[in-house]
Amino acid sequence: MRTHESQEMYLETILLLRSRKANVRSVDVVEELGYAKSSVSRAVNLLHKSGLIEIDGNGDITLTPAGQKKAEDIYAKHRVFTEAFIKMGAPEALAEEDACRVEHVVSDELFEIIKNYFSIR
Repeated sequence: MRTHESQEMYLETILLLRSRKANVRSVDVVEELGYAKSSVSRAVNLLHKSGLIEIDGNGDITLTPAGQKKAEDIYAKHRVFTEAFIKMGAPEALAEEDACRVEHVVSDELFEIIKNYFSIR
C-alpha cells in the first residue's frame, strides 16, 4: 500500500462489501476493485498489521472498531461530496467518481464547512 488514500479506499471497499455480503474475503475485494490478487493481499496484510481489520481462519475479513470508524468516516465524506457535486449540477456518475478522489485529500475542517454549506448530514 503506497499511500494513505489506498488504505482508506480498501477500508471503504470492505465496509461497502460487508453491507452487501455476510462474508468478505480478499477475492471479493479483488473483484470489486479490479486489482491484482497480489496487490490486494499485500494491502490486506498491511491493514491487518495496522490493527484495522481482522482475518479469521476462513479468510473472512472484518473491520476492527478502529477500522470501522475510519471506513465510516471516509464513506461519509464520499456521500457528502457526491451529494454536494450533484447539487452543484454535476451528473451523478461524475459526482460519484470525483467524490472518490476528493474524499481522500480534503481536510476534516474543510469537509465540515462543505457539509454545513450544503446542509448535508
